[in-house]
Amino acid sequence: MDESARKNADSRGVDFSRRRMLAGVGAGALALGLAPLGTAMARTAGSEVRGLSLVNLYTSESVAIDYFANGAYIPEALRELDRFMRDPIDGTRRRMNPALYDLLNGIYRLMETPLPFHLISGYRSPKTNAMLRRRSRGVARRSLHMSGLAADIRLPGRDLEDLRRAAKALKRGGVGLYTRSNFIHVDTGRLRSWGV
Repeated sequence: MDESARKNADSRGVDFSRRRMLAGVGAGALALGLAPLGTAMARTAGSEVRGLSLVNLYTSESVAIDYFANGAYIPEALRELDRFMRDPIDGTRRRMNPALYDLLNGIYRLMETPLPFHLISGYRSPKTNAMLRRRSRGVARRSLHMSGLAADIRLPGRDLEDLRRAAKALKRGGVGLYTRSNFIHVDTGRLRSWGV
């Protein structure tokens, strides 16, 4: 971490060296202003660090974790993120595609904010997806959420349209805008976009 990033981290009282789950109430995480750990760390000796900071709106859990360093994904960090992204209705989880975490990290870097993403939906079991599909026309029968390839997110204090533009600029998959529900959908499937 370069000196200016270290001073910034120290002034906010956040320990950027840890790679573990930070559990707590979502509002508490927002008050702390948790930032993705990897975004605050500089590239050193050719090694990029990638991290994420998220608040799960259904479980009230938060996570701020580095999941990629020294040219490789960190297995225990990926497991923590997979647990965090679990289906909040039935508790099932699956291995999420690390490319989804990279997509979220890329969007976050473009948005330049210290606040964590709000996670609306990560993994969905087929049973949960079917239930949501009965309630809404906007839920796909073969949703990429069921394959660990999609997330529905928002970013506090940032316009949804700006968030959508950032996601589209990365050209890493699908981007859907759900204005009435106040979130965007991102996935690592084929390139496409839509708005509801």
